[in-house]
Amino acid sequence: MAVRFAKADDVETLLKLADQKRTEYEHYVPNFWRKAVDGLEKQRSFFQDVLTKPNVLVLVSEENNLIDGFLIASIVKAPPVYDPQSEVCMIDDFTVVDSTKWATVGRDLLEEARRQAAQRQAHLSVVVCGHKDEPKREMLKAAGFGLASEWYVNPL
Repeated sequence: MAVRFAKADDVETLLKLADQKRTEYEHYVPNFWRKAVDGLEKQRSFFQDVLTKPNVLVLVSEENNLIDGFLIASIVKAPPVYDPQSEVCMIDDFTVVDSTKWATVGRDLLEEARRQAAQRQAHLSVVVCGHKDEPKREMLKAAGFGLASEWYVNPL
């Protein structure tokens, strides 16, 4: 297994993996995670754009020439009302093909993102995770992450 920076040729595979994760999350809380009808095209444009951004890390894990996970991390300033004393590594899109491999594939992607972010002067990582995504949550806990907030939703 190897972690590397994503290339433009990887976008279609990343779209498939992201769609799998969106389908999974849609079952958790459909009124929040509902997939947009044009979501695939919007995400394609987003992925193509982030590949060109110097403050964004797009990493893939690959085994036997097949991508088995990916992560997108943005190095950003914290909201002005908070002062974490550095830039923050914000990880939102983050998935693996096989949910039993979060402890290996997911952890390798996370550690490489954190290493790369530290080289860019970030000193804090924030990872988005659905509340019912237990394999991902367990990997994050094992990696030393703690819960910072929760979002509650209720239809109007």
